[in-house]
Amino acid sequence: MRQREEFEVIRIRRLPLKKKPKKQKAQQQTSSQEIPLSKKLTENIHLFSSLYQDSSDVIFRSFVVGKIDATIIYIEGLSDTHKLDEQVLDTLLKNEFKEIDFLISIKNRLPISNIETISTFSECVNAISAGNPVLLLDGFEEALSLGLVKFEKRSIEEPQAETSIRGPREGFTESLGVNTSLLRRIIKDPALKMKAVHVGKYTKTKVMIAYIEGLIDRTLIEEIENRLNRIHIDGVLESGYIEQFIEDSPYSPFPQLLYTERPDVASANLLEGRAILIIEGTPFSLIAPVSFFSLFQSQEDYYERFWIGTFIRSLRFLFVVISLFLPSIYVAITTFHQEMVPTDLLLSIASSREGVPFPAIVEAIMMEIAFEALREAGIRLPKQVGSAVSIVGALVIGQAAVQAGIVSAPMIIVVSITGIASFMAPRYSIGLSIRLLRFPIIFLAGFLGLIGVMLALIMIIIHLSTLRSFGVPYLSPISTLQKPSMKDTLIRSPLWKMNLRPHLTGEFNAVRQGTNLKPVPKNGDE
Repeated sequence: MRQREEFEVIRIRRLPLKKKPKKQKAQQQTSSQEIPLSKKLTENIHLFSSLYQDSSDVIFRSFVVGKIDATIIYIEGLSDTHKLDEQVLDTLLKNEFKEIDFLISIKNRLPISNIETISTFSECVNAISAGNPVLLLDGFEEALSLGLVKFEKRSIEEPQAETSIRGPREGFTESLGVNTSLLRRIIKDPALKMKAVHVGKYTKTKVMIAYIEGLIDRTLIEEIENRLNRIHIDGVLESGYIEQFIEDSPYSPFPQLLYTERPDVASANLLEGRAILIIEGTPFSLIAPVSFFSLFQSQEDYYERFWIGTFIRSLRFLFVVISLFLPSIYVAITTFHQEMVPTDLLLSIASSREGVPFPAIVEAIMMEIAFEALREAGIRLPKQVGSAVSIVGALVIGQAAVQAGIVSAPMIIVVSITGIASFMAPRYSIGLSIRLLRFPIIFLAGFLGLIGVMLALIMIIIHLSTLRSFGVPYLSPISTLQKPSMKDTLIRSPLWKMNLRPHLTGEFNAVRQGTNLKPVPKNGDE
């Protein structure tokens, strides 16, 4: 009875099916209970064999070390079999070990840098699933997890979604170890800490919380850990799963976390006192907390001189506003406020709309939907034909629609300018939010005119004022009147003027660089 209690693994509970016999084959799976290993190797092998039943990629390699039976369990394709043969099996079969402290003697003799002693079935299963072979020995209640992970992974490449003219060309990959090493290569101080959290019942995805101790508020790290620990789902396949479970306002169209593929962007946010969530299996890391203005900041703003960075950032904000309100303003003016248009321009618009059977609001909605469809088609199609389909499709459909009298030429111009302006957003997530909000604003403009446009603007500002990202006001530092942090919002001040670090939450290290760093000419130089 005691043996049965020690080595019993959780039984799968199946829902009773109608017209089925009561006797059903029990299937074993891993349990959250910490069940200790047995001293008898045969009992351990029997349990693991039943656990990995019908799994042909799980290999059981049995052999004898001295006079003691041993078995190595690993998953084919996740472990380095070449090193397993040379560094483990060859060492164990050709050397003699002391009977006293046998396990410690083996651990010291194996030429492997990462060896851990584990004593429960759950720890063994986690090690095997991670690609670490597990060595079981007869007569011992402990096993050895051998750090011989090796699986296919993508090489480091330039991020396609965050390309830049000036800056590093390295990007995160799907390998968690590679991503953490890229951050360590940039930030070499031991103050860079990384905490691991596992999310997902079946995937057990490893999420690494990276932060710099002394620059970040500890309560922020505790809040991130609490939100991650509250996630109970089957699996995490991408960072978007994590983002949707930990954001403050899930019904808001605006993103409350920032994602990036670039190690330099992640490092810059770490140095400002933020936390980075690196998720295993995806190159996109999450940044928390963020503000509305950080969504419009690009890495090139800081690599170029401040005049250029300020000019490009100002253009970015201007064209984002144009992409959000231009179609609605056109609909409002042509429908309710014709007196605001100069006479010559009004006559030109009226003549172009003479044969159009639809009102301006229907015309705008039709063209916006067609433009969004072409944009999505260009993204989903293969690269060789995607750009050609989107460009040729827009030209052909636009010209044909004007000639057929379905839409007017000014509407084609307005939609085209709106589409070009929407590409100015440096982050795809905020670009999606603007594209989504454009449609309800067009409806308000079509029914209420410019009053509807102003009503939409007021509602957006009120909504942004109520948003928070991990306790940080979404419109900070402008809404919180933090004058030092305003040097990097609508404009980009010179680097030698940004002496203070942004204040996000709680206690923080305010000073990030020395004073009097302004470049001055040498004595005698003009």
